Amino acid sequence: MTENRTDGPWEPGSQWYDGEAGPLVRPYAMTGGRTQPGPTGVRFDLIALVTLDPSAPAFDDVALGPEHRTLVALCRTETQSVAELAADADLPVGVIRVLLGDLLEIGCVIISRPVPPAHLPDERILREVIEGLRAL
Repeated sequence: MTENRTDGPWEPGSQWYDGEAGPLVRPYAMTGGRTQPGPTGVRFDLIALVTLDPSAPAFDDVALGPEHRTLVALCRTETQSVAELAADADLPVGVIRVLLGDLLEIGCVIISRPVPPAHLPDERILREVIEGLRAL
């Protein structure tokens, strides 16, 4: 026998609400079922830095979901890494990457990618520079 419920799906007591966790929403629902960030195929490293674009369109003019708006609010105060955004928004990194791809495509954020290890100076050269500075 089924019971008739008059409360909404996000109300306490419904099957979609957990007393300790709050509303239960699957990650794929937040990304529209997508697992890759945008058609550009951009991949966001955990240490990539995300900054709001000062020339971004007004956020009221752009249709953003609540998760997108959360990321924009987090980036408004300071530049953050992808890992920090995932922790602060309490969302999986995969979801954050897809949402950041959306924000990047509409021009709301700027992504600073980390320098690949192959482009970093050799440790030997750095040690020689340090030794040269100490000799001064």
